[in-house]
Amino acid sequence: MIKSKLSIKLLWYVTPLVIVPLLFLGGFALSNVTQFTERQAELSVSQFVDQQQQKISNYTEVFHSTTELLSNSPVLIDFLEAYNNKPASKTVNPGSLLDVFVSYINAYPDILSIDLITPEGKSIAFYSSDLFATSDSYHFTENLRNSSIRRQQFMHQNEQGSTSLYFAQQIFKSDYQLESPKLMAYLIVHLDPSVLNTSILEAPFENTLNIVLNEQGKILFSSNIETLGHYLTEFEYKSIVDAAERSHLVELKLSTLDNQERMVYANQMNGGVYYVSSIPKNILYESGKAITLFTALVVIASIIFLPILIFIVVRSLLLTPLEMLAEASHRVGDGDLKILLPIEREDEMGSLFQDFNHMVSQIRHYQGQLEDYKEHLEEKVAARTHELAKMNHQLEKAMNQAEQASQLKSRFLANMSHEIRTPLTAIMGFTEQMLTKEPDDKKAQHLNTVLRNSKHLLELINNILDLSKIEAEKLEVERQPLELSQLIEDINSVVHVLAQDKNLTFAVEYDYPLPRTLNSDITRLKQVLLNVCTNAVKFTAEGSVTLAISAKHSLSQLEFKVQDTGIGMSNQELERIFKPFEQADSSTTRKFGGTGLGLCISKNLAQLLGGDITVTSKQTQGSCFLITVACHNEHIPVDIIKSATDLAQLKPALAPIKNAYYQAQILVAEDNPDNQELIRLLLEQWGLEPHFADNGAQAVEMALTHDFDLILMDMQMPVMGGLEATTMLRNTAYDGPIIALTANVMKNDIDTYIAAGCNQSLAKPIDKQELENALEKYLSLQHDNNKKWEDVLKTEQFKKISLNYKAKMPEMKTQLTDLYESEDWEQLTALAHSIKGSAGCFGFTHISDAASELESCLKDKNQQRLDYQFLKLEQSISFTLQMD
Repeated sequence: MIKSKLSIKLLWYVTPLVIVPLLFLGGFALSNVTQFTERQAELSVSQFVDQQQQKISNYTEVFHSTTELLSNSPVLIDFLEAYNNKPASKTVNPGSLLDVFVSYINAYPDILSIDLITPEGKSIAFYSSDLFATSDSYHFTENLRNSSIRRQQFMHQNEQGSTSLYFAQQIFKSDYQLESPKLMAYLIVHLDPSVLNTSILEAPFENTLNIVLNEQGKILFSSNIETLGHYLTEFEYKSIVDAAERSHLVELKLSTLDNQERMVYANQMNGGVYYVSSIPKNILYESGKAITLFTALVVIASIIFLPILIFIVVRSLLLTPLEMLAEASHRVGDGDLKILLPIEREDEMGSLFQDFNHMVSQIRHYQGQLEDYKEHLEEKVAARTHELAKMNHQLEKAMNQAEQASQLKSRFLANMSHEIRTPLTAIMGFTEQMLTKEPDDKKAQHLNTVLRNSKHLLELINNILDLSKIEAEKLEVERQPLELSQLIEDINSVVHVLAQDKNLTFAVEYDYPLPRTLNSDITRLKQVLLNVCTNAVKFTAEGSVTLAISAKHSLSQLEFKVQDTGIGMSNQELERIFKPFEQADSSTTRKFGGTGLGLCISKNLAQLLGGDITVTSKQTQGSCFLITVACHNEHIPVDIIKSATDLAQLKPALAPIKNAYYQAQILVAEDNPDNQELIRLLLEQWGLEPHFADNGAQAVEMALTHDFDLILMDMQMPVMGGLEATTMLRNTAYDGPIIALTANVMKNDIDTYIAAGCNQSLAKPIDKQELENALEKYLSLQHDNNKKWEDVLKTEQFKKISLNYKAKMPEMKTQLTDLYESEDWEQLTALAHSIKGSAGCFGFTHISDAASELESCLKDKNQQRLDYQFLKLEQSISFTLQMD
């Protein structure tokens, strides 16, 4: 009876609850599927048009920016100033300006020509990729004169139907006032819009017609070549303008083109032109019809079969298991705790059966435990009380640790504040003192104090950065061969002076045999040894400090033992000695200073170098630090130092310091005036007078127009950064050395600069010794090469070869004349190139230069200068032949 009632109720509820929503859903789907497909098609078309418009806008914006950058070129401004200020009887040579035009046309293949015209329309500097092209009058000259817009663009279609793009930029006098600006010229860049030509051929659907219209309804670009130059009717043009304003698909029959019903979508672009995409209506909505039919079939099938299927599934999956669960529950209520339901399924109903069985099992278990709890209640209460007491003790311990950590943080901040403020106070105080009238004999002393405190402050910052990199697991060490004797000499030169200042004895002891070299990071190893040794000197009031070196494990590991007779440490202090921000105790910090970072960093560095640091100490009896590092010489033959005699032979003699002077052209890209003055002072010590650029854009232009031997490039500058400027120079085949100046000294930053094309990186603040090493590396190499070449030129064998080459010059001159008169430009270019290389090698530099200029003129198709350059080369050869 229960089964019948539940099944009937389920049928009565399921049928209307399923069929009625399906009817509404089907009607809604059928009525909206067409609208959805139309919107989807419209979205596809609009996205396509927007993408094409964005692509074209980005393309035009690039050349707007290029035109503006060219208009601000110092070479162009200097040319205009000279042109406007010249006497009427003289002319101004545009050679330098044309070289700039050539570099821009070579960088941007789409540029056909660059023209500089006066406000009256006269061309004063013109260059074209076509050797025989000339400056013509422009159809938009009148528009330029009547417009106050500084930069404009124009489209013009020639008689063959090809459309060109023009960018025009007004150029004003550099010192003009906003109330009365003086227009000096117009810069006009003419280009072949390749992006427009390719974009117009792309299509989202078959039979798509894409066109670009101007304000007169003329077709400037079209995916159908036959329609180029046609005009739309006034009604068609207004309909397209209306479609562009509403950003919506419009049904339109373009009788001017193919008289076919089309769906049109348009967008307005810069310059008053419209980008129009049109698709035949039957193609655009063809997919929507199939979707509508398929939706109708799905709705009908769902109304018929879904209710039946739901009833069958619910009956088999839900009703039958519920009946079994109800019967089992009734038996449990009667006290039968031995019943178990069969678990044959792994779905929710199976889980419910499993939970029911677990519940019955737990009831049986709890009934047994209830009796046990009654017997052992007092025992359990006592155990629980003990657990609570233990938990309270742990909580108190955690609170004490948190309080200690807070106190430790406060002590570190106070200590760090003291450490930073101390050198800052000295720097600021002595700097202010020097700004007053101070005797000259005191200024050097004050400067040394400022420099010493600045280095101390820099050391504090480096320690904090090192600890940060260690904790972030970002610190990397290198493996390079280093001389053990040189390393110990460097340590001895620093620590020995510190020990003498405190009347201490510093000794270095060697336990032979020792490896001559090891593969490790010399900077980090020296940092560890100096830190431990200087700490030993700092905490030793009287007595001595000893550094003992020995080799272990078949020379695969080095041990450095630093023993002092200082204040020593207790066992509690030894536990905290390698923790960051901690010293032995607060009195140690007050008496000796320091941040507590040195030994923590040193221990981590020693572990990165394949070793460790351990310490033994007793209060008032001194300390002994044992530093171990790996040699990494397993697969490399190693020389062995067997005695003090061998060691003495390896110690390098100190080379005398000498002043170096260089003759070189150096460009410094630096935006900060103070840094510019500092770099100027540093370079003047080596006889160098640098040229300065205030940003990366100026640096690029100066490097491409002048011959510099070295570029010092700051990485962070306005307008254009050093990274972008370096990349641009390398892309333009600049092969001179570039050194990066940067305050970012992380390895990944330096790798980025080297990958961009820098030869080396110097950290800020600039170290004088590192700068001198860089100058020696790049400028001395050039000087040595020049000197070797001069020695070769003086040999008798070279003079003999040079005379033989000179004897062939009459034949060379005749061949040049024949090729020029026959206008065989290709062979003439090849011969000029050959003469350029060979004449320079044999010392005839004037002939080589003339041949180079003729070759460039022929490659650039510069017909105006061709006669002059040929005559110059011919006269250079004649002049050489007349000389004895």
